[in-house]
Parts: sequence; structure tokens; C-alpha cells
Amino acid sequence: MREASCTVAVVGGGTAGLALARELKRLDAGSVVVLEREAQAGGTPRHCGHYPFGILEYNRLMKGPDYARRNWEEAETAGVEIRTGTSVTKLLPGGSLEVVDNEGVYRLNAERVVLCTGVRESSRPQRFVGGDRPLGVITTGALQSSVYLKGIRPFERPVIFGSELVSFSSLQTCAHLGIKPVAMVEEEERIRARGVFTPYLWLKHVPLHVGVSNPRILGRERVEALEFTDHKGRARRIETDGIIISGRFRPEAALLHRSHLEVDGGTGGPAVDQYGRCSDPAYFSAGNLLRPAETSSWCHAEAREIAIGIAADLRQPSKSESVELHIKDNRISFVMPQSLCLTGGRAGMSNVYLGLNMPVDAKLAAYSSGRLLWSQRLRSRPVRRITIPVAKLLDAGPDGPVELTLED
Repeated sequence: MREASCTVAVVGGGTAGLALARELKRLDAGSVVVLEREAQAGGTPRHCGHYPFGILEYNRLMKGPDYARRNWEEAETAGVEIRTGTSVTKLLPGGSLEVVDNEGVYRLNAERVVLCTGVRESSRPQRFVGGDRPLGVITTGALQSSVYLKGIRPFERPVIFGSELVSFSSLQTCAHLGIKPVAMVEEEERIRARGVFTPYLWLKHVPLHVGVSNPRILGRERVEALEFTDHKGRARRIETDGIIISGRFRPEAALLHRSHLEVDGGTGGPAVDQYGRCSDPAYFSAGNLLRPAETSSWCHAEAREIAIGIAADLRQPSKSESVELHIKDNRISFVMPQSLCLTGGRAGMSNVYLGLNMPVDAKLAAYSSGRLLWSQRLRSRPVRRITIPVAKLLDAGPDGPVELTLED
């Protein structure tokens, strides 16, 4: 097997991977290689032919493909080597990767590896949508690829199943080719995106159905209807020729699960500290693989923060002293990072992130050895950005595991 080497190998050429790679070059971190399995780098924004992208990063309002192109151009200009059509098939201890390209299999030995493989939407089986198996059932990502990259109109009058921010993005994607959604359907009692987006449905004349249950897709060859029970227990039927299964993101973690790295049960991604460092210190991670799912702008900024810590680690590796973060309330679905390094300065992520299983109105508190480190009133719902400043926890001097809980 042929071998190659580099200072940093970045697995995944989306927003986080490209932003991190560019920042590493700016910090003189050595040779940086981005490994991207698609024929073109750029990630999900390549498929999003709509606004808004790039406002914070480039002070410009951009469409997704323009934003993706700008990210890879900035990385290449900085000296990053981007290898497209290249798949990583195995993560080996110490920073070695098994890689496949058009010339065959080779081993890439890196001083540090950064995993930036992102997220994907939950599939129909994962959403427990029953019924027939006709053509015309696709995710938002597949819709965007069909419409923006191939110019294909997969249906005329679809139902959008889900109500996250990406679900509203699908409305814009549909409009690009004159597709007119006939309804948005959500299992929860209100939309998962922020309520400010609801008027957009009115403007587009798309009825909203919330609190639905028992969804079933009907159709022999193609989708013909969606049946469900509404929030009042009534049987409902919507005639449609397509279903967009939207949101409920999951980490793109198949490679991770086949590796030696520790996986966090809450996020489904790698267990990391605030520097993005994994259980094998040669490995780091950034972007939505860590915690589904943030905006491209947020991932861009966070990846640059993590790059600063990686550059420092390359200059002066050190065995870190850390404390774990533990969840002590079942209303909290995940915490990320899962540990805090107590040495190494203030580089890395600025915040600890929490996810919720249900709406919460309570005091969020962090304790260590029975001592209160930090607290704040929390009134929030699932799929919201909930953060605790890392600096607040470190300044309070935790002397053992940090326990995160909700107090009514």
C-alpha cells in the first residue's frame, strides 16, 4: 500500500472543513489536506441555490453555491490542498487514515486529523412514517440536489413533513422550479423552527398541520396521498404527489462508529473537549458532526476557533487535565463538548451547547462537587441554541465532574 503524509488531514470539505483548513494555513500549521468524497468541495451549501449565506463571513449576501465556491477558493488561495473524489474508509490510531481515490487505496499519515463529515436528515423509516413505498418520497437534501444541481422537478404538489428551519428552506427550493407545496405537517404541537417563520407559510398559501400522529403515505407507483390523525383525533387525508421528509438531523458518523474513537450517546458524534479533541488526541472534530445542526455561518466561526487550538497543540502538545460534563436531568438530551480541558488557555469553543427533549421553563445550573458554578433561567424548546459560556465554568474552578441539571 502506498503512503503519504501531511501535518493536518481534514475529513470533509464542507463549510467547517474548509474554514478550519484555511485558518490552519493562516496560523502556519504546516501542510493541510482536505479529503472530500464528492467531485466538488463546498458541502451542503452547494445544493442551496437561495439566500442567505455569507453575511458574517464575507459581508455579502450570497446564495449557497456562491458561498460554497468562496469557501473553497479562500482555502485554496491560503495553500490548502483539496482532494476531491477521495473517500476515507478507516480511521486508525495515532492519526493514520485509509483512503481511496481514483488511483486505489493508500494510507495517509497525519500529525492531526480533523473530522468534519457533517449531518444528514433522518430517513422515512427513522421518522416512523408508515404506509406504501411509492416513488416521490425524498429528503430536503435530495430535493435541493435534484432542483439546483440537476434541474429536475421531482413532483408538482408535495407535502413537507417537518417544520424545522430546513423545512422552510425547502419552500424556497420548491419555488425555484414552480413546485407548489400543498401543506406542512408537524408531529409536535407547534413548529420546530422559531414562530417568526409562520407568516412565511401564510404568504406562500401553505396550510400548517401540527400535533399530527400516525402518518401514512399512500400510492402504488407514485405518492397519491398522506393520511394522518390530526391534533383533535380526526382522520385526515391530503392529496399530494410527493413527500419531503425534512429535518431531524443526525451526525454523518458511519466512519466514526467503525473506529476506535469514543462516541457520545447524546449527540451521536464524537466525544470531545472544548478544543474539539477526541478520545485519541491525534483526532479532532468540528462542525455539525459534533451537534446537529447549526447554520453554515455558525459552523464557519466555530471551526476557526477549533483551528486555533489545533495549531497550538501542534506547536506544544501536552497531556491535558480535564473534567467531564454530566447530564443530571432527562429533559436535557445532550451536552457538547462532553469534557472541559482545564489547561491550555482559552482557545477552542466559546460555549458549551445543550439540547432539550421537551419545552423547558426552569433554572439551568452547573455544579461541581456540590458547589454551584453557574446558573441561569432557561425558557426554551427543542431545536434551539442553548449555550453556557465555557469561560464562566472554567473561571468558577471546577474540581471534579460538572453536573448539568434543571431546577424547577
